[in-house]
Amino acid sequence: MPVPKTIPTLQKRAHPLASGARQCGILDHLPLRTSFPKAVARAGHAPLRARRIDVLQINVGKRCNQTCRHCHVDAGPDRKEVMPPEVIEACFRLLEQTAIPTVDITGGAPELHPQFREIVRRALALNRRVIDRCNLTVTRLPNYADLPEFLAAHRVEVIASLPSHFPKQTDAQRGDGVFAESILALRRFNELGYGRVGTDLVINLVTNPVGAYLPANQRSLEAEWKRELKRRHDVEFNRLYTITNMPISRFLEFLLESGNLATYMDRLVNAFNPATVDGLMCRDTLSVGWDGRLYDCDFNQMLELELGPGIPASIFEATADALESRIIRVGPHCFGCTAGAGSSCSGAMT
Repeated sequence: MPVPKTIPTLQKRAHPLASGARQCGILDHLPLRTSFPKAVARAGHAPLRARRIDVLQINVGKRCNQTCRHCHVDAGPDRKEVMPPEVIEACFRLLEQTAIPTVDITGGAPELHPQFREIVRRALALNRRVIDRCNLTVTRLPNYADLPEFLAAHRVEVIASLPSHFPKQTDAQRGDGVFAESILALRRFNELGYGRVGTDLVINLVTNPVGAYLPANQRSLEAEWKRELKRRHDVEFNRLYTITNMPISRFLEFLLESGNLATYMDRLVNAFNPATVDGLMCRDTLSVGWDGRLYDCDFNQMLELELGPGIPASIFEATADALESRIIRVGPHCFGCTAGAGSSCSGAMT
């Protein structure tokens, strides 16, 4: 596999935006026409609360074989954070004590974690649905070439990220040659039965806009993507998820450098859709950081917005009773999840 040209992460560059507090400070000082708490209050949620925990989303680290320009995790090859064994054990203690139905494994490239396959096997042994959030090209690395076979053998649901069905746009966001390698990876998944009619092997694609605008209609895009990927590359998949670019981390850097931050945030605020609030992923998800600290969602995790006072701060103290119905920490970035048709880890909500 050709190695895409990568940019150093914010952390590697010692960039001020490597700090979650710095990012929050920038967003909090924007002159928005309303705050997120006020917006959700008008939608009948004051304050916004979790309902239950349906998804334990485990971020196993920030190591990745790519450095994408929009990445909210600031992941990349130069990141060294990986979840230690004691945190993994604590995650499984919580799973064993609860009926949380879904384990969502993310990163970075989660497959680079040395215990990735063990995590998958143990979660399946507990009869949980397992999701792997895959960047596709990781399966093209020599030491990980058998990952598609492993995932297929264990019936793992794959959510694979692909910015565009056009090579130029994907490579602009992810590096030269990434689109071609992603197509080869998708073909391998198809060969194993993923995305094929009549199989239970699910591969969904997730796309972010390549720029400072909202995603187009998910249903229309899905039809277009299915048509074009099949026609041009003989590739099939189950569903397409559209996700709004969150104004944090490397996408925040892009917005600042291009002078688009205020305009983009106004766009998100003006597109606030009250119908999305009930389905926000933070309301039924618990996010676990690589170091075991707990968050309401993956975006809050990257901003270092830990759970509120009086709530267990880490997976080592976590109990379902203490975490269900908790008040969710929110900020201006949350408008990204409620704009237009909404945005969640499972795509649009309306």
